[in-house]
Formats: sequence, C-alpha cells, structure tokens
Amino acid sequence: MYPLLWLLIYSLKTNEEILSGSFFSLPHTPQWANYQYAYEAGSYLRYLFNSFFVTAVTLVAVIILSSMVAYAISRFRWRFGQAIMLVFLVGIMIPLQATLLPLMIIFKNLHILNTHLALILPYITFSTPIAVFILSGFMKSLPHELEESAVMDGAGVFRTFLSIILPISRPPIMTVSILTCISIWNEYILAATFISSEKLKTLPFGVYSFVSQYSANYGAIGAFLVLGALPIIIVYFALSEKISKGMVAGAVKG
Repeated sequence: MYPLLWLLIYSLKTNEEILSGSFFSLPHTPQWANYQYAYEAGSYLRYLFNSFFVTAVTLVAVIILSSMVAYAISRFRWRFGQAIMLVFLVGIMIPLQATLLPLMIIFKNLHILNTHLALILPYITFSTPIAVFILSGFMKSLPHELEESAVMDGAGVFRTFLSIILPISRPPIMTVSILTCISIWNEYILAATFISSEKLKTLPFGVYSFVSQYSANYGAIGAFLVLGALPIIIVYFALSEKISKGMVAGAVKG
C-alpha cells in the first residue's frame, strides 16, 4: 500500500515541493487542481476508453480461447494433447520484445498498423498461454463423474462444457481475468510501437501530455498516474479474494 500512498501524496504537491527533495513530506497545501488539469489536459476520458476497449475485447477472447483449449487438453485423451500443452508452455517463455520487429512487418503487410487490432492480437497471444496453464491445472482436478452424469442425461461435449465445466471453473477464470487486465492495462511497449494516432493511444501515453522540451508538470503527472491506476486498483481489491482461490484451485486433488 505504501507506493500507492506515496503516489497520492506526490500528486498533491507543487513542482517546487517535489524538486526540493522532500520525497516523504506532506504537501503544505494539497494541490487538488493537479487532478483537474490532469483530467482535462491529459485527455483522460479518451485514453481511458481506449484502454477499456482494448482490455475488454482481449479479456473476452482470452477467456473463450483458453477455457476451450484447457478443456480439450485436460479432459480429453488424444495423441497431441501434451504436445499442444508444451507449445503453450513455450509461449510463456518467449519475451515480448523479441516479437516486435516480426509483428511490425506482419501488421504492415496486413494494413492493420495504427489500429486497436494491432494491440488486441498480440495481447491475446501473450495472455493465452498462462491462462491455459492455470485453467488446465484446475480442470484436471475435476472428477470425471460430472461429465459421465451429463452424458447419461444426453448432453454433448459443448453442452457439458458450457453448462458444467465453465460454471465450476469460475475461480480460476476470475484469476485469469484479473491477471490479464492488469498486464494489458499497464502495457506500454507494444502500444508505443504499433500506435501513433493520438485518438487510439491508451492510458500510459497520457503522461507525455505534461512533459515539454524544457519543463514537466510533475504534480499533474502524479495525478494522472493515480487516475490511470484507479480503475484497475478498484477491480483488483474488489476481486482479490478470487485470485487466491483461483491460484490454489486444482492444486490439491480430491
């Protein structure tokens, strides 16, 4: 909690107080105007909408794809099941920076550079492996009697998945959702590489609105960082209990 408290205090100071070196002191007069300036000059609502749109689309796609893949790998016996799982595990180890140039060339040829799709596709790609890893670990621990009962009642594969497996898997799905949202909300490298239009940029770019060639409004930067982190902090603390439950779900069989 201390870094968040420090950031809040930082955002209420003047430039003189910040540059004086008193990092741990309280502001003499809280500068609430920093938040108004950050909201207006930083185009907060526009950047917030872009971040929300990219995060929401990516999250829905990751949950759908990872849950279906995890179900196929963990509940079915087929020849290439373990090989497919290995592919996803290798995907976790690939550094994001190593893909920037190939993705730039691919997206340029597909004419999707400087669009939200150029962010959503790699976000889905990099978020799905860890999601499959978490969900498959949970689904392996589920008793097969659940599916046997569903088959006896005439349910097919998709009906069993949608009506039984998916509802039971809510704890790890919540964990995947929170981890995915946090990683995408704070992502900067891909967004800086593939997006150049001011109308399409996400929240991390709002900080540059307060930096010029010869000066910087540090109080407004702090205020904008608080406003940018606030939505994801609220989501995290509201669902923090789900994270711990989802991470240990499936760890003990029975």
